[in-house]
Amino acid sequence: MPPPARLTYALLWLLGRLPLRALHALGDAVGWLWLRAGLREARVAAVNLRLCFPDQNEAQQQALLQQTLAQTGRTATELCWLWTRAASTVNPRIEVVAGEALFLDAIAAGKGVLIAAPHLGAWEALNLYLSRTAPVAILYRPPRQPWVEVLINRCRGRFGAEPVRAEANGVRTLLKRLKDGGVVGILPDQQPKVGEGEFAPFFGHPALTMSLFPKLAQRTGAKVLFAWVERLPAGAGFAVRFFDRGPIHDTATLNGAIESLARQAPEQYQWTYKRFGIQADGAPSPYRRG
Repeated sequence: MPPPARLTYALLWLLGRLPLRALHALGDAVGWLWLRAGLREARVAAVNLRLCFPDQNEAQQQALLQQTLAQTGRTATELCWLWTRAASTVNPRIEVVAGEALFLDAIAAGKGVLIAAPHLGAWEALNLYLSRTAPVAILYRPPRQPWVEVLINRCRGRFGAEPVRAEANGVRTLLKRLKDGGVVGILPDQQPKVGEGEFAPFFGHPALTMSLFPKLAQRTGAKVLFAWVERLPAGAGFAVRFFDRGPIHDTATLNGAIESLARQAPEQYQWTYKRFGIQADGAPSPYRRG
């Protein structure tokens, strides 16, 4: 690995020696700092919650904002544990509590499995579960810094997952994996570039949504499942859940399924992401200050 990646991994490894419960407490502190200092994460999350939960009063939204920032902080700090601890330590703490038969039966059918894993809960833990269960290809958007990409791919692929870039060659790789009966995982609620998606309702607002996911489903006939991993309290571990939401014909049905999952645990959804940054009518972004 490049020197910056080695140094960062060493820091992750050192922090990863802490118990998961301690790392989650550290994540809570990070979330408190975001809120206290009014940093970007707090501002973006506040806008999203106002847009998506208009029926909540100010006190309810503030409480949800605090919970959201704490959970997002935990998402960051728990990586030190998930990415560096041995499989013998990590695997017992990631347990399926719903729908595992859906996943295993889909693998056995041999027609390919397309997993939609929104930014909900501990999605990095889901990657590790999928990796230990079946050969899996994970689509990702390359970060700006090449050394960061090297680091992420090493950590995500350490249990056998195949990282696949979100580009033309990567799409061909995903098609082949699905047609060969393999498993592909995609984070379907990332905002694509203009021209690479369509606007579809999300919590009642148009959101630019990737069209790749429904196209892969239709072109390959793979079984589509949704999955998310609940982060359990007190560092107890992670609970995996699989769901069958039926055929995903378009971006509207995709967003509808994502929304239904996000409503199961709204505090664990990544509201710090600028999901509505590009407006359908060319209007200013709701995240603009002033």
